[in-house]
Amino acid sequence: MHYFEAETSIEATPSDVWAVLTDAAAWPTWDSGVDAVDGRIQLDEKLTIRSHVAPERAFPVKVTELDAPQAMTFTGGMPLGLFKGVRRYSLTGNDDGSTHFRMREEYTGVMLGMIWKSIPDLSGSFSQFADGLKKRVESAG
Repeated sequence: MHYFEAETSIEATPSDVWAVLTDAAAWPTWDSGVDAVDGRIQLDEKLTIRSHVAPERAFPVKVTELDAPQAMTFTGGMPLGLFKGVRRYSLTGNDDGSTHFRMREEYTGVMLGMIWKSIPDLSGSFSQFADGLKKRVESAG
């Protein structure tokens, strides 16, 4: 298994963070790494995400978990489990009213070794997403 992840503390409640996080169409307005998101964040819905990291590719995913306002999961990959990417967003409320945000994408499958070589380093992109979410939510409060 390989993965990328980012996390941050956001000075807002999980519900406030959730409202911004689940408005996928607005992601490009606060994350400069996302070009577009087609589709809605609803359980079992399919989304297509386009990003600066790979502008020539669209990344189709399915919303496989939606537990407001704590967690959502997107799953994508190849048939038969040859390659699978699972991205989980989690929000944990803190006693001071802030939220701990974590985003982690794990890759598995028999073709992982071969495909991993072609996946760009997404560490910066993940950090940029977390920072953009933090700035967007905190500026609205």
